[in-house]
Amino acid sequence: MSVSTPTAEPVSHPHHEVEERDSVTIRFVGDSGDGMQLAGTQFTNASAILGNDIATFPDFPAEIRAPAGTLAGVSGFQVHFSSHEIHTPGDKLNTLVAMNPAALKANLKDLETGGILIVNSDAFAGGDLQKAGYKSNPLEDGTLKGYRLFRIPINKLNREAVAEVKLSPREADRCKNFFALGLVYWLYERSLDSTLKWIKDKFSKNAAVMEANTRTLKAGYNFGETTETMPVHYRVAKATIKPGVYRKITGNEGIALGLVAATTLANVPLVYATYPITPASDILHYLAEMKRYGVRTMQAEDEIAAIGAAIGAAFGGALGVTATSGPGICLKSESIGLAVMTELPLVIIDVQRGGPSTGLPTKTEQADLLQAFYGRNGECPVAIVAPCSPSDCFNMIFEAVRLAIGFMTPVILLSDGYLANGAEPWSIPKVEDLPRIPVRHPTRGNGNGNGEAHFLPYKRDDRLVREWAIPGTAGLEHRIGGLEKEDITGNVSYDPANHEHMVRVRAKKIANIAADIPELAVTGPAEGDLLVIGWGGTYGSTLTAVQRVQRKGHKVAHAHLRYMNPMPRNTGAVLKRYKKVLVPELNAGQLLFLLRAQFLVDAQGLNKIQGRPFLVSEIEQKIEEMLK
Repeated sequence: MSVSTPTAEPVSHPHHEVEERDSVTIRFVGDSGDGMQLAGTQFTNASAILGNDIATFPDFPAEIRAPAGTLAGVSGFQVHFSSHEIHTPGDKLNTLVAMNPAALKANLKDLETGGILIVNSDAFAGGDLQKAGYKSNPLEDGTLKGYRLFRIPINKLNREAVAEVKLSPREADRCKNFFALGLVYWLYERSLDSTLKWIKDKFSKNAAVMEANTRTLKAGYNFGETTETMPVHYRVAKATIKPGVYRKITGNEGIALGLVAATTLANVPLVYATYPITPASDILHYLAEMKRYGVRTMQAEDEIAAIGAAIGAAFGGALGVTATSGPGICLKSESIGLAVMTELPLVIIDVQRGGPSTGLPTKTEQADLLQAFYGRNGECPVAIVAPCSPSDCFNMIFEAVRLAIGFMTPVILLSDGYLANGAEPWSIPKVEDLPRIPVRHPTRGNGNGNGEAHFLPYKRDDRLVREWAIPGTAGLEHRIGGLEKEDITGNVSYDPANHEHMVRVRAKKIANIAADIPELAVTGPAEGDLLVIGWGGTYGSTLTAVQRVQRKGHKVAHAHLRYMNPMPRNTGAVLKRYKKVLVPELNAGQLLFLLRAQFLVDAQGLNKIQGRPFLVSEIEQKIEEMLK
């Protein structure tokens, strides 16, 4: 393995031993203005280029302008990189880089005993210690004796590195994240090349800032190489992965790319109408740059206007898409009902966050499942899908488009903050391997010539799917809307029997989707003592926990639902093949409720509602408890 070093060739010191590791988990933490998200992203890119498997988890403060140095303002970025396949951004931290006392206090509990703790000692002065709630300096009072503590004056060393560049003191201090990054690059044998290129491209119009960041990045690397306080650095070999073309992808990027891929292959316009809300806003940012693919984006004045525009686009022959989080789904609920009644292809993306109300706007949760199922007036079924990883967001939004068009129905995609902001390698699919999405707009009437309307909007095929007629097509005049319609003709009808018939037809159409989706797959024994079944972003943690227990010889299996409504047609049969069923969820037990009600299984829940994803160890411990 070759590692690029700074231009100034570092001096080789024989006391620097190299220790091999299979995987490492690092978290960069600091104030919201310390550039921890950028440092973590650059470390991720360098690790991906080196060939490691990676998984990341950014953690943003909920307050936009939290007071500097306080716990509310702490921002973090966690990177798990490995020489083998991984499914989570890691459990216990091997290394914690803390830029101030608040960052240390908020994150120290996640660092393993004996783990590496790198702190910016310059920040541990009286005022910042008080803001973080420390009564004494933890660097000096012995509370950190269980860790390998490296007290490094990052502020001072950074200022020395950029002293010859003409920057204000404030501008100089903003470079300190790259000093810390350079040091960690040395510690784990990462190349500087990708970050040096990023600095050059990003600050090409500001030579002073480009020079300062370049200097301090190299200074951090050289400090690790020349200091005697860090006698060991670590090597994580490249992972063996399936050959192909890969790129790093977040969940929100996957959704944007999947929408464009699906609508391009379907040859239908994409109209994306939305109202900004954390953590879904990035989807709009990505799609706004894709006009060359026929994408039309609209930032509406509110959530209701956004979905109204998307429904109008679907009525006009485009794919209407809108995205939000849980509070926005509440506001869109009446309009989702309109899309159900009109039977138009509409995709609603819910990037879930902690609730209720404003709740925890930057933290993850899975508490919108029952809202997606039942959060509308009347009998109002929709199809629901849920990706299991950042890269799977591409696959499942593609499926959402396929089902929306194929069954003329709204489809809700349930992502979450963990998937939206997390990143992992994505094997870029070949276009010819993607599913086809046939679109058939009728060009002639479908009446039978016995005095009926020339076009019958609710005449259906054998799957109960109606035709998608584009308004303005000669001879295809028709009426759809929110009032109940007579079957086949589309005339307004208040007939009680017709209303019940239409309600049951709409429900049956959604149920028919089960014949068009894959069966539920099981990892592990086909029958046994315990099945762990989950959905959404719990996939990596549940799978890894099950694999650990399987290696101990237990008959435990894992299944993961990506199609929520309808569920795969063999779901009930799978559940009944195991003595016990465990359902881990980041809510109070919503999938558990559905499985118990629909399949009458005595499943147990493992529920966490803290705005944080599961640790593998939490699920592993629950599995072992149930096996006893």
